[in-house]
Amino acid sequence: MAKSIVAAGAAARDAKGETLFLRGARSRVAGRFEPDAREAFDDGWTRDDEPAAPLETRVTLERARSIIATNDSPDIPFERSINPYRGCDHGCVYCLSGDTKILMANGGTKALADVRAGDAIYGTIREGWYRRYVKSRVLAHWSVIKPAFRITLQDGTSLVTGPDHRFLTERGWKHTTGAGSGDARRPHLTTRNKLMGTGAFANPVQQNGNYRLGYLCGMIRGDALLRSYRYERVGRISGDQHRFRLALCDDEALLRTEEYLRDWRIPTQQFVFQQATAGRRAMHAIRASGRTQVADIRELIDRPRAPSPEWAAGFLAGIFDAEGSYGSGILRISNTDREIVAWIESCLRDLRFRYVLERTRPDRSKPVAVVRLRGGLREHLRFFHTVDPAITRKRDLSGQAVKSEANLAVASIEPLGQSMRLYDITTQTEDFIANGVVNHNCYARPSHAYLELSPGLDFETKLFAKTNAAELLRQALSKPGYEVKPIAFGTNTDCYQPIERRHRIMREILEVLAACEHPFSIVTKSALVERDLDLLAPMARRNLVQVFVSINTLDRGLARRVEPRAASPQRRLDVLRTLAREGVPCGVMVAPVIPALTDKSIEEVLEAAAAAGASTAGYILMRLPHEVRPLFKEWLAAHYPQRAGHVMSIVRQLRDGRENDPSFGTRMTGTGTYAELIADRFKVACRRFGLNRKRRGEEPLECTRFRPPSVDGQLELF
Repeated sequence: MAKSIVAAGAAARDAKGETLFLRGARSRVAGRFEPDAREAFDDGWTRDDEPAAPLETRVTLERARSIIATNDSPDIPFERSINPYRGCDHGCVYCLSGDTKILMANGGTKALADVRAGDAIYGTIREGWYRRYVKSRVLAHWSVIKPAFRITLQDGTSLVTGPDHRFLTERGWKHTTGAGSGDARRPHLTTRNKLMGTGAFANPVQQNGNYRLGYLCGMIRGDALLRSYRYERVGRISGDQHRFRLALCDDEALLRTEEYLRDWRIPTQQFVFQQATAGRRAMHAIRASGRTQVADIRELIDRPRAPSPEWAAGFLAGIFDAEGSYGSGILRISNTDREIVAWIESCLRDLRFRYVLERTRPDRSKPVAVVRLRGGLREHLRFFHTVDPAITRKRDLSGQAVKSEANLAVASIEPLGQSMRLYDITTQTEDFIANGVVNHNCYARPSHAYLELSPGLDFETKLFAKTNAAELLRQALSKPGYEVKPIAFGTNTDCYQPIERRHRIMREILEVLAACEHPFSIVTKSALVERDLDLLAPMARRNLVQVFVSINTLDRGLARRVEPRAASPQRRLDVLRTLAREGVPCGVMVAPVIPALTDKSIEEVLEAAAAAGASTAGYILMRLPHEVRPLFKEWLAAHYPQRAGHVMSIVRQLRDGRENDPSFGTRMTGTGTYAELIADRFKVACRRFGLNRKRRGEEPLECTRFRPPSVDGQLELF
């Protein structure tokens, strides 16, 4: 069960009117609850620091099912952890109406409502100056009811979307709606923006009987054997022979032809025309040998006197499957038969495609004529979607640049005045192509999509408190055969978040651990850890606890932007002094190290931490997994636009050309020359300032003093 309450105003002020807390993320979902003030707390910021925007914090009280998490990653120096609170870094930005067409990996389209996890689609990646189309996969799919907006582009493309959805423009990713200042400030679309892509996808023609006749005409005249002949045979009355055979490497076109012939009651037989070899694909074929069957096929593939649009589309699909090719952004159909070439030209004109006719080897008795479609990817996609050829191999767009001559300038953004069911997907490339324009997907964790929470401001303002954490911990520690191992706190979210002052869940957990004499470690950015010194100091004397304070810069201005609601760097140094004075083993965690922003501070942070009493130190290079990457880029563009490109360039150097590397062994420290330089600087600085020295008597946290509690909370007697 869970109960939602409002915990605090984000811009709570003390008696002097000082702004105490900021927010880091820029994107948000509007709140639904009333604000409530929180008591003042000294986090080291003053009235001279950047003021905050008034945003509330909501806390959902929930009863968790388990409390101790296990870990087997070789990159992390602990096996067990507890997180008393969880922010929502797994929420959703719901986007488009269900009938929006999504570009699938087979070159066709599918309505967004019908897309499913596991489907292959097209997304984009950046290579050099351009984004390029690549095949991707859908990881999750869901829907919700949200206020709807209609975006109309100058070329007539129309999309129905939610207010938080993002589109790729010539100036980067932008939300459907937003503002230039205030709470709703964020990059958003205006009529001065141009979207990136090809523009609206074409509707296919109706695949009726005329379409099927056209397809059979194009395929059979383009690539089949259809003959009747006579020869003398001794002892036989008749030497008449009738042959129809179609052999192809691509089964899709072969099966379509077989199906269409069956519709006209012309059965065929399948057989293997050519076995696969080391350098050649297998070819399968269909055939028919009856005089009536061959005569019927001849009749079917006659060109009508006045071809309908459906027949023209079917013919182009068939002749493309038989004689067409698509590669390097060029769509061609080749043939030596002048009559067939004339039919191709006529059908293209009927469907309003632009083309050029090229001839190769005119010196031959039968020169090859090449019909090449003009207009780039936009027209190629219109061809594929209108005529729908069967062979998906010939509709591969991979590697083509995201650029177009289409007029994709925003003409209008209109609220529809109603809420609608809108859909979204999570993809491997974090984007997808909807109705011809590039869209950012939701970066939510699919298993939590139903919460409708985002990793932006939702993560900071919609928190979850595990009110039964101490109870669950007591139950876990009291189980027969429990094996004692140190428990880590602050591994996912800070165990000393501001809401801990009110809910005191961490305090209750520490009371259980202190009574049981169970070892643990803490990583925090908060000065609130000082509140629990009455528990930490006695446990430290029994070698049961170690505390790390996270500091990645001493620059107050930079810290205010990077970690706006954490204590100031100077206040965190005060925490180290207090811990050291009380005899609590403490260290500094220089994390995250952000290239070209905080990496310059490594030495000064280590020096100041050592002077404050830290004895150990560690560091972690910034990681940008799926949930964090778009949020960090948005933050970077807002606060450091001139440096954003340089920062991300170094990030890719550290991650072997990618923006995130989840590989064990390198995800925390990176790879390459820049990563090696960071590691060497850190090692030299630690040696210089006396950190990470093994002192006599220093041992791992004590695990032999543990006394299990009973389920009712009483300690077992020995």
